[in-house]
Amino acid sequence: MSAQAPTSVILVRAERFLPNPATAADNAFQTSMADGESPQEVSARALAEMDAVAEALRAQGIGVHVFSDADHTRPDSVFPNNWISTHAGGSVAVFPMYASNRRHERRADVLEMLKSTFRVQTIVDYSGLEADGIFLEGTGAMVLDNVSRVAYMARSHRADSHVLERFCTDFNYEPMAFDAVDSTGVPVYHTNVMACIGTDVALFALDMIPDPIRREQVRERLTVNGRTVIELTETQVREFAGNAVELHRPRTEEQRAVDPRHLVLAMSARARRSLTPEQVELIERSAEIVSVDIPTIELAGGSVRCMIAGVHLDHRRPIDASRLSDAVRAINEDAPRTNDGRFVS
Repeated sequence: MSAQAPTSVILVRAERFLPNPATAADNAFQTSMADGESPQEVSARALAEMDAVAEALRAQGIGVHVFSDADHTRPDSVFPNNWISTHAGGSVAVFPMYASNRRHERRADVLEMLKSTFRVQTIVDYSGLEADGIFLEGTGAMVLDNVSRVAYMARSHRADSHVLERFCTDFNYEPMAFDAVDSTGVPVYHTNVMACIGTDVALFALDMIPDPIRREQVRERLTVNGRTVIELTETQVREFAGNAVELHRPRTEEQRAVDPRHLVLAMSARARRSLTPEQVELIERSAEIVSVDIPTIELAGGSVRCMIAGVHLDHRRPIDASRLSDAVRAINEDAPRTNDGRFVS
């Protein structure tokens, strides 16, 4: 097992996907549909891309939990990592969202699945902060280093420093906030478009941090445990090279004999094409790159990382029905009864 890379993920199959007009103003990565395209055509293409991502992950042995969503008022529900994160030890966080039409992406059935399938001890819900106009959009706003316990965050109105500190206190992370902008001075709206942290390698657009002192502090913190930092250019960030996620795949002895790597780095085909041969070689020393073409979904300003909510929780053991029956029978036999055989409450 890897502290950084989950073995299971949550995906949402958004049947009414469209680029969200409520997020277009501050998401510089978002683009409009082509002229003449119908919403039905765009949604159909996006569904095929979502299914391709799920299939590619399953082919690697990753556990994929897919939830369907046919609600036309949730065009961005394909990006669940903005409202939920899970953490080793049985903790789940629920986050406050900036766009009002994204707030009802939070789903009770996802939380119920987690509680029934995995060991969940605590759910910490920050969504009430939306009423105060304070937001922290999950692992879009933060990129978490689960090895060194550091939460990296580019400040924006979707990523509030005070909520970051509160999250870090609750979940035992060190907060590392910074300003990040593109070449025109526009703030980076989500940290996970400029940074991906893996077990042995981090992809990070350090040059988008304008403060040289803070830039070097981030670099030093990333490398303190020997991790290699692959620096991304702004051009590569715009191709979604930073919007990748490391996952852990189970391997049989026969598979390990062919390829000992137990990690994969999931990203879009567009992101993969933007990487240099040298960058690919560094990544593939520890992780196999798994890429899927998702041009329609990327119209919404997010890519593969945004689509994936990793599950960093322990599985529950299946209940042995025969043992449960024996236990229930023993309880019933020992339970006090009235003279007519009824249980005493």
